[in-house]
Amino acid sequence: MKLYDGGRAPNPRRVRIFLAEKGIEVPLVQVDIGKLEQKGTEFSRINPLQQVPALELDDGAIITESIAICRYFEELHPEPALFGRGALGTALVEMWQRRVEFHLLQGVQYVFRHTHPAMKEMEVPQVPAWAEATRPRVLSFLRLLDRELAGRPFIAGEEFSVADITALVAVQFMKPARIDMPEGLAHLERWYNSVAARPSASA
Repeated sequence: MKLYDGGRAPNPRRVRIFLAEKGIEVPLVQVDIGKLEQKGTEFSRINPLQQVPALELDDGAIITESIAICRYFEELHPEPALFGRGALGTALVEMWQRRVEFHLLQGVQYVFRHTHPAMKEMEVPQVPAWAEATRPRVLSFLRLLDRELAGRPFIAGEEFSVADITALVAVQFMKPARIDMPEGLAHLERWYNSVAARPSASA
């Protein structure tokens, strides 16, 4: 198998961090999204949506979408469990994974894609007003996370999960998106320092 990767882009990073937590090594094929290689004919045959990452299995089957790829590896390598344990645990991880993806990561990506000069050819048209409307929603969700993290060590509970991976990538992507972390979020800061220090965070 091989994983079509996109460098420091958020979604490829989510998969690489997940694999690092599992201790799984998969050959990487770099797709230079800065040069729009994902829009080329060759990669478009792999993923018609022209997005990375994409996992190609030995039999030629293709899996795209970061969480779908992670779920595939979770089934093959269930430990450490990164999608939760038991009915309640898995439901809580799913709930928080979706909340973080839709209300934080997606928002940060919107701000980046609609304001950063490097995205001009990829996001057509760029709508700066949409970015500015999204920015306060991101900040509001960060404050919500801070309140939630007052009572537990990780996003979805007592154990590190895929929801923490998504949140870590989102918070780190705030820098290129030029979104400043609000002051006074001590619980979120504690959580961030903890997960950013994990060896997988450098994947």
